[in-house]
Amino acid sequence: MDTNPKSIVNYPIVRFVNLGLRGSTLAAKFALLFVLAYFLEPVDVALYGLIAATISYSLYALGFDFYSYSTRELLGSPRAQWAKLLRDQTVFFVSIYCLVLPLLLMVFASGLLPWSVAPWFFVLAVLEHLGQELNRMLVAMSRQLLAGVVLFLRSGIWAFVVALMFWYSEAFRNLEFVFLAWAIGAFLACLLGVLSLRSLDRSCLVQEVDWRWIFSGIKVAIPLLLATLAIRAVFTVDRYWVEDIAGTEVLAAYVLFAGVANAVVAFLDAGVFVFLYPRIVSAFKESNAQAYDKGMLALLKQAFCITLLLCLAAGLLIHPVLHWLGREAYSQHVGILYIMLLAMFIFSMSMVPHYGVYAMSKDRYIVGSHILTLFVFLLAAASLASVSPIYAVPVALCISFAFMATCKLVAYLHLKSRLIWGKLSGNEATSL
Repeated sequence: MDTNPKSIVNYPIVRFVNLGLRGSTLAAKFALLFVLAYFLEPVDVALYGLIAATISYSLYALGFDFYSYSTRELLGSPRAQWAKLLRDQTVFFVSIYCLVLPLLLMVFASGLLPWSVAPWFFVLAVLEHLGQELNRMLVAMSRQLLAGVVLFLRSGIWAFVVALMFWYSEAFRNLEFVFLAWAIGAFLACLLGVLSLRSLDRSCLVQEVDWRWIFSGIKVAIPLLLATLAIRAVFTVDRYWVEDIAGTEVLAAYVLFAGVANAVVAFLDAGVFVFLYPRIVSAFKESNAQAYDKGMLALLKQAFCITLLLCLAAGLLIHPVLHWLGREAYSQHVGILYIMLLAMFIFSMSMVPHYGVYAMSKDRYIVGSHILTLFVFLLAAASLASVSPIYAVPVALCISFAFMATCKLVAYLHLKSRLIWGKLSGNEATSL
């Protein structure tokens, strides 16, 4: 299979099928969320939301944001060296596991989550991280269709199974079954992802592990990790904060509506970002100003239109769904969804200048904006908590994401104005 980004992304059928897989994955997530809300008590829905958010956050510590370095390296390296790069990255991940997994015990020692879910937490955290990294590598290699299949196994099909079994029998209506199905789906995704890499040229594996390359990646990844941990903390702290200031019942509604709003970003990622950002990075590395500008313009147009349509659809379709659920705990707090959709729209638009800056390898601007965004979120949420405990966190998300989008846009425009295109060292454009 041709893995040239310029050729693969131009096939409409690949994009159409990938969108179908992403749509099926999102439909499965929706089905899972609404079935959980229908059959389980709000306290169980709230616990599921806390566990899912904490696992999601732990993935960044396990991955160390190393992919942000390795992806650019992969795109700029001969295909004959890809297997070696992936092998060296795996060595790094194993080392990180030995360090981070024991530290994650603090989540349970501090009482944030009950010890009863600890075994599931660690199994799911490892499988989710491996699946995430394999998905990213497949995207970087422009194998978006296979990446979509891996993602569907990891996040979609098992959720459909859970939803069907919940309807079928009361015996399956518990979180233990949810975690079991999740683990099986994530394992199958990892298995398919690993098997798909067998087609790579493995002759380069006779070379020794390049520790210098790994340490160079660590130096690049550390500031990006701080940035990612800061922005992802917003998506984790929000749930714990809602529980603290508004109670478990409001948290259950927040988990449901946040899942709907976050699906907008997830769909945008699979339908737009994964196809366009490799092209933008490659164009910058090749000093192709026309292709870079064309890619950024396409990113802006598609991100705006798709995000707007999805937000409007979610806001309209939620009402018949809430009527079907028939639980006042959710219907009386539907205002949370509208604010969350606005927050996700702003977040999605911030990703346009984000990828422009990322392609230029000017990561310090991304780092700074993410860290400042966390502080803005904490300040806004604390200020609004006494005014409106229910809406304090969603409104704080809107404020902080608007701040982040402004920072990234200013950084992008500044760097773009100073950009010099030409065949420089490494055949890349540079910005002064």
